[in-house]
Amino acid sequence: MTSTIAEILRFLLQTASTALGVALLGRAWMYTVRLHPFNPAAKTIAQVTDWLVLPIRRVMPQAKHIDWSSLFAAYLIAVAYLVLISMLSTGSLVPPYLLVRLFVTALVKVATWSLNLIIWLTLIQTVLSWINPLAPIMPVLRTLSDPLLAPIRRITPNLNGIDLSTLILFVLAQIALIVLDQISFALLLI
Repeated sequence: MTSTIAEILRFLLQTASTALGVALLGRAWMYTVRLHPFNPAAKTIAQVTDWLVLPIRRVMPQAKHIDWSSLFAAYLIAVAYLVLISMLSTGSLVPPYLLVRLFVTALVKVATWSLNLIIWLTLIQTVLSWINPLAPIMPVLRTLSDPLLAPIRRITPNLNGIDLSTLILFVLAQIALIVLDQISFALLLI
């Protein structure tokens, strides 16, 4: 396989796995914050992810505030992505002695997707609040981001109506991404 085709396949695998992983994590978060299931955003994500979540839910029921089946499905997508990337790179399956590293790396990948979801929710909500604060999606964005922003708002000073919580959340998520990148790099070297 030529390197160009391999790069294209890597890009497509990364894009598809990230989109599906983030959708699954979004579904789990919507369950946690109790976003109404008939909300158009919740319905769309449910339609996109039901094929994977519903079979898992038969053996792994939801908890009171945690959608374990969606989280486990995101983890499975991360494992599948890493196995496929490894096969694409080496032309063979992951050797058994690397399986533990693969499973840990999949956890790091899910954490990275979670942080990226937080960053994008924060950015979209911030930009939309400047451009069109009455947009129909704003209540959904507030419902999803307020549980993350509320603790920050309690400890940050009020600067005459200027809300620094979104900036602080964004910076904290970026710092966490840097730490996860270092962990991923260390896993590759071990």
